[in-house]
Amino acid sequence: MTTRLAGLDVNPGQFSHVRQFLSGLTNQRDDEWGNDRLRFARSVLGAVRTAVGPHGIVGLRLSCDELAPWAGLTPESAVEVAVALAPDIDYLTVVRGSIFTTSATRPDCHVPAGFNLDLAAQVRAALPQRVAVIAQGSITDPGQAEWALGERRCDAVEMTRAQIADPDLGRKLAGATPGRVRPCLRCNQACQVRDARNPIVSCVVEPGAGHETEDPDLTGTAARPVDVLVVGGGVAGLECARVAAGRGHRVTVAERASEVGGATRLGARASGREALGAVVDWLESECERLGVKVETGREVTAAEVASFDGQVVLCTGGRDGFRTYEVTPEAPMYSAAALLAGAELPEGAVAVWDPIGGPIGVSVAETLRAQGRHVHLITPDLIAGNELSRTGDLSPANTRLLSAGVVLERRSLLRRVDGEGAEVEDRFTGTRRTLGVVAVIDAGHRLPEENLWQASGGIHQRAGDAVAPRTMGEAIREGRAAVLALEGSHR
Repeated sequence: MTTRLAGLDVNPGQFSHVRQFLSGLTNQRDDEWGNDRLRFARSVLGAVRTAVGPHGIVGLRLSCDELAPWAGLTPESAVEVAVALAPDIDYLTVVRGSIFTTSATRPDCHVPAGFNLDLAAQVRAALPQRVAVIAQGSITDPGQAEWALGERRCDAVEMTRAQIADPDLGRKLAGATPGRVRPCLRCNQACQVRDARNPIVSCVVEPGAGHETEDPDLTGTAARPVDVLVVGGGVAGLECARVAAGRGHRVTVAERASEVGGATRLGARASGREALGAVVDWLESECERLGVKVETGREVTAAEVASFDGQVVLCTGGRDGFRTYEVTPEAPMYSAAALLAGAELPEGAVAVWDPIGGPIGVSVAETLRAQGRHVHLITPDLIAGNELSRTGDLSPANTRLLSAGVVLERRSLLRRVDGEGAEVEDRFTGTRRTLGVVAVIDAGHRLPEENLWQASGGIHQRAGDAVAPRTMGEAIREGRAAVLALEGSHR
């Protein structure tokens, strides 16, 4: 007779009813369920153990730090809870946060990777060896996971977002090719769950995630491999080249700058976000592995495009958009792209104009403030970075900005930039005032760089910002789609 094992994960995690009984934040009862806050959890675990039987597996997903030390579970008290519940469980997953610290339950790249590892180590040291401890918390780097296991900080790790970014992560690690693992940005732009605005869990670096049943299969070799010229070596161009070369096409990438990566590389360098640079490094290494010829410092002309004997994909990026304000000739005006490219600002206070409310304006303001500058962030909205609500960074971003000393000029429109500073208008009252700044950085809307596309008659495939400046997710998805489109046009 074969014994059938069953398992169940009990969740006293951030949003759980079980957690509410364990925590002084929410359990203020004066009966037996409040006098003994462990009672409800013990009752649940006992019922689960009875249901799965002696050979079943029972797990516990415990919030070990609610980040509310005045009443909630702290690392010290959570260790005591874990020890008390250990007889009823086979493994414990260490998480942190509560309903009062929602952003901490799904942190992005502003929180250090592996932030729970020290906490997991405390729990591991306190529990008997028969209870496995699983670490959770922005562990996306296989190297960090291996280190945590080697240091016995835990017995296993969760790598949820890492496996959304690369569904083949396990296979690549088992095949001793960790360098081929597609990196996770921890950006939360497409993978955040429990949000009606994001019903499909996907990924900006692997936009096929969540669309496996509808996206075309990119594996295999094209029926008729051809020569492909990709103009532009940003993430759209590199992804296009990677996919095309993987399908057997002979690919050349022509990039006019001295290095590939485009705006993503510049953004990584200016902000210190290593993950952004890692995505470019991965794309570049995959292109090299697949035999893509990359030519930097090469300006492609319309005549070259017209005479190319093969297929052309234009990934030429974006350009500055239209200004909605007056600028005098002597005005110290810069675009966010120019700043990322290394433009030097005069000494003194600066203003960042952010009509979008996305991550660029906030990131530029944070970067400049970190350099010691006095910074004004001008936004037409009632709250800075309103688009960051989609990634869960809205409240944390405003906290960071205010804590750093960035002056938030809310509900304000930029009307004029001159040698005296930046004139802004209250969008509700119409009142105007001048901010005494030495420079203004425009983090507003951009337009596609389409001169080459128009000069060549608009007959070639385009991808990424060359179509319309958006996010990395659209750039990578369109880079892939361009390959299938050119194959279709070549049949």
